[in-house]
This record gives sequence, structure tokens and C-alpha cells, in this order.
Amino acid sequence: MNKLIGISLLAIGLSLASGAMAADPAASCAGCHGTDGVSTDPNVPTIAGMSAEYLKGALQSYKKKARPAAEVTITAGDKKGTKSDMYKAIADLSDADIATVANSFAAKKFVRAKQSADAALAAKGKEIHDKLCDKCHTEGGSVADDDAGILAGQWMPYLKAQLADYKAGKRPVPTKMQPKLDQVQPGDIDALVNYYGSEK
Repeated sequence: MNKLIGISLLAIGLSLASGAMAADPAASCAGCHGTDGVSTDPNVPTIAGMSAEYLKGALQSYKKKARPAAEVTITAGDKKGTKSDMYKAIADLSDADIATVANSFAAKKFVRAKQSADAALAAKGKEIHDKLCDKCHTEGGSVADDDAGILAGQWMPYLKAQLADYKAGKRPVPTKMQPKLDQVQPGDIDALVNYYGSEK
């Protein structure tokens, strides 16, 4: 009898566990951000390996609709081929869910995108980065613990769109970043993007 009860309890436990995994708020992110947060879409960032603090801030910014949410096509899962954006994707996430998602992807490994960059522009971009950006985006923008996102090896089209949004005032600019951003000229954006994209 005890053996039967034990088996029943185990079955219930496994059922609950599988239900909890199905309800994992990070699971639905794969449709756009790729398996384990490694994006295969140049317009969608890889979020694996970002710091939890950075990811929580980004998600909260989307919740408040303080940051633009570009529409993208979902590339995997049961909604493959349909359109969505970050406002829709996180509309039902609680603060606890956001923390869960952030911690989940922070524990993954960042994988740099395989892409081609212009060497001359990348060299110019490195000079601009070293002068204006390195204080907050250290080691070429590769350190997650900066809590400023990982730029090194991020998708170039995504980075270009984000820098354009910053310059156009569409995305909130951190106070300490504004005076640096003011010095970035239109041609500098391509240089910076190519520098970050060139980091393998």
C-alpha cells in the first residue's frame, strides 16, 4: 500500500512539475529570441547572457511602453509566421514573472552573431567606442556585469535600430549616456555598429 501511495505521489509531483515548466514565462520568448535566448533574426537581439538587472530594466521599460517595440515575425513555436511585438509579448507578465525571465536568460551563455562587418568602419567605430562608450560598456561592450547590455557580437541591424531610436529621442537615454550620445554623429552609428558586429 505504501508503495502504491509513493508511486501516486511521484506521479502527482511529476505532473505538477511539468505544469510548472509549461507555465515558465521564459519559454515563450524562444519564438522570437531563439533557443536559450540566442537569436537567429538580425532584427531581434540575443538576450542570453545579459545581466538580470539589465533584462529586468528592459522588460519594465516595455511594460511602461517607454521604449519602442518594433513588430517582428515569430520564427518558431506554435505562433510561427505571425506578427508580434514586445508590448504584446509581455503584457501579462507580473513583476515576479519578469524577474524569473531575467534570471533565466542571465544564466544562459551569450553567443555572438555570425555576420560580416566592414573592417574600415569597425576600426573607426573602435576609436569612437574607446572615446565615448568604454566607461560604461567595458571591454568593447562584452561585459554583462556592466548592466548595460552586451554589444560585442550583437546583431548589427538590431544595434543600428536602437542607436537610431536613441538619437531620435524614441528610446529613453540614461542620464550619463546623453552627453556621450550628443557627440555621436550620423556617420558614427554605422562605425559603432560595425565595430560591435566585428567582434567574434
